[in-house]
Amino acid sequence: MSRSKGTVTGFWIATALFCLQMGFTAYAELRLPQVAAAFTHLGFPAYFRVELSWAKLFGVALLLAPVPARLKEWAYAGFAIDLGSALIAHLAVGDGPQAWGWAAGTLVLWGLSYFFWRRLQAAPATGGIGAAGRISSPAS
Repeated sequence: MSRSKGTVTGFWIATALFCLQMGFTAYAELRLPQVAAAFTHLGFPAYFRVELSWAKLFGVALLLAPVPARLKEWAYAGFAIDLGSALIAHLAVGDGPQAWGWAAGTLVLWGLSYFFWRRLQAAPATGGIGAAGRISSPAS
């Protein structure tokens, strides 16, 4: 299986949207008082909101930077835990879809980004510099 243009395009669209959403939520958690109030409503301490925001920004950087696959895998795992926990927290306090819908939608973007990333990891590069640092060609 080779890397198709559609897979690469799908990855970057899903990942860009996902990273924009996570970056915005990190900003909102750090700066917007209504988001701080929502964390209090969910029963989380104020310091957790700050730690979570910085972890999200670090994860976004890992997804967008050319880092080893293991680091990206850890970033994806952290985001899955974050988004799953957000859904559980909202459902546990009885919030409706207007509160947990964003987490669910972002989880869909996470799933698309991760799906395409795994497809790209499984497919050999078609030309350019390969994973081992050797130059490869489509014919080899």
